[in-house]
Amino acid sequence: MSTQPTLAFIGAGNMARAIIGGLISNGYPTDNIWATATRLENLADLQAQGLNTTTDNNDAIANADIVILAVKPQIMKAVCQTIAATVQSRQPLIVSVAAGITSASLEQWLGGDIALVRCMPNTPSLVQKGASGLCANSMVTEIQRQQTTQILNAVGLTLWVEQEAQLDAVIAVSGSGPAYYFMVMEAMVAAGEKLGLSKEIAAQLTIQTALGAAEMASQSDVEPAELRRRVTSPNGTTEQAIKTFQQEGLIELFDKAMQACHDRAITMAEELGK
Repeated sequence: MSTQPTLAFIGAGNMARAIIGGLISNGYPTDNIWATATRLENLADLQAQGLNTTTDNNDAIANADIVILAVKPQIMKAVCQTIAATVQSRQPLIVSVAAGITSASLEQWLGGDIALVRCMPNTPSLVQKGASGLCANSMVTEIQRQQTTQILNAVGLTLWVEQEAQLDAVIAVSGSGPAYYFMVMEAMVAAGEKLGLSKEIAAQLTIQTALGAAEMASQSDVEPAELRRRVTSPNGTTEQAIKTFQQEGLIELFDKAMQACHDRAITMAEELGK
């Protein structure tokens, strides 16, 4: 028999499927994974892969060592209230990948005294290039932290923060971060077209440049600021672009935008936790 913990994914949307796909790719036993949805036909492809599937959340939890809450934040309270008795009886580790729902709210809705990890993944998890910030409450054991790391490592980088408030900063940096890069790409493609390139060529050059720059940064032992300096020759073409960005306040604009993202994350938690 497998020594891997049995997992129950409550909700089988894109993020849950990304994590499941990553786990299976890494050899996680499919018979140790449960997935739920409101309609059984939405689980047919997962069942065909060897997963246990059900429309009964409590049935899945009754078999699980770790429960991954992957439903939309707007219905999280209702879902938690319907599974609270089973959670209290089974006492699994709870891992929430829902944005904006605090540990305090989850603990209250699930009846209290539970081991809980909040996770903030991002959309590149769908291609196993994600970045996830995690925070555990005081009841989570070291083994459970390791198990959670294993689960989220299936879709990319996993980093722990010690204070739950730091997850709002994680949202501002990596949770919402992909959209910032998409917007930069959008602007570069448009500028490339204006300079005479076809949209297709401008897009291919932009995307490959983003991939290359990210790979250089990930493999380098120096900070991005130094990498920027190394490709910015005095009086060269790159320097003119960088000076323009600086003169127009790009750094300050990013700071302002990410602060707004951070503040909205706090407000959303207050709204969704009621």
